[in-house]
Amino acid sequence: MLHTKKKIGFFLLFIVLSGTSCDPFHSIIEKQSNEDAVIYYQAKTIKTPATSPDSLKVVTWNIKFGGGRIDFFFDCYGDRVLMTKDEVISNMNGIIAKIKSLNPDVIYLEEADIQSKRSAFVDQVQMILDNTDLNYGVYASQWQTDYVPSDGVGKVNSGNAILSKYKLTNAERIPLSLIGEDPGYVRYFYLRRNLLKTNITVNGKNIVLFGTHTSAYSNDGTKLTQLKTIKSEIDETNSEGKTFILGGDFNTIPPKSVVYEHFDDAACDSTSNYYETGFAGQLDDMQMFYDSYTPAISQTRYGTTLSSQQHFFSFTSDKNGFWNRKLDYIFTNGNFSGNSGHVLQKAGSDNLPTMPLSDHAPLSVTYKLN
Repeated sequence: MLHTKKKIGFFLLFIVLSGTSCDPFHSIIEKQSNEDAVIYYQAKTIKTPATSPDSLKVVTWNIKFGGGRIDFFFDCYGDRVLMTKDEVISNMNGIIAKIKSLNPDVIYLEEADIQSKRSAFVDQVQMILDNTDLNYGVYASQWQTDYVPSDGVGKVNSGNAILSKYKLTNAERIPLSLIGEDPGYVRYFYLRRNLLKTNITVNGKNIVLFGTHTSAYSNDGTKLTQLKTIKSEIDETNSEGKTFILGGDFNTIPPKSVVYEHFDDAACDSTSNYYETGFAGQLDDMQMFYDSYTPAISQTRYGTTLSSQQHFFSFTSDKNGFWNRKLDYIFTNGNFSGNSGHVLQKAGSDNLPTMPLSDHAPLSVTYKLN
């Protein structure tokens, strides 16, 4: 994430660096093999899950690196870049409390930091595992560099994770396309999106888990290319006769969504590097997933009117408003239980509101094993 005024200086820096054979900031994740690019996690204390469950609770949640609703510079509400450790721990404790209340068997996490200056170097994956009933995790970086010169960001390691009560095996990181409209010196420091793949065996049934987080600021068709890559991967798994569950933040609204000319929640204007556009042009991009597989929230339930769709909105940029678009999804070629899919937009019986915890709300669904 680089501000325009600073790009000129980094361009000169990049010219110097490109004349050498070194990678001084260790930013190129793709130099690693798919397997080497994944980190395996385990809770300090392993909790014993059910041995013969007939279903799995599956959740996906973009936790915004434990940032809650702090006024960060990329939200255009403020200029914060770094958090104190106390802020991170407080925000993460709220996220952990909500996860414990949801009690998932599997959870997909997006924007999880494991070693970033902005989040006081707290390993958020390990912290969640150590303080919930989840036991195992796999992690793949989307933004990894020893030093980001822009805005005082510094060291970053942030990415996707899949956590589970049950052991995860054969994990790999599948790269997704980079945004082609950005010059090379920006892409060098920028996010490298991926599809995280792993396997879980529960009650004798093997399931392939896919977690992802696609581009937010693409105006050149990169996001659609990423979606097609994801679709190709799950199609291949399906053709092999394997069961899969795909979850994540797709940064794309569903077909037949009520589209506002402006969502009236973002403080960024059209001159900002963080101004999101193109939602109206993306209305059909997710249709290929709905056509082939079962969603946690069916198109029938989602409906075609604001009154029906608003129950399933899972994102907002407005810290003082309410959820106003759906960006988060779970799909399978297996079976979800009835209408079990729902978005936790507000506090339930646990009295734990979600709006202060992230700019995304968790999406939950029950997967039937039998």
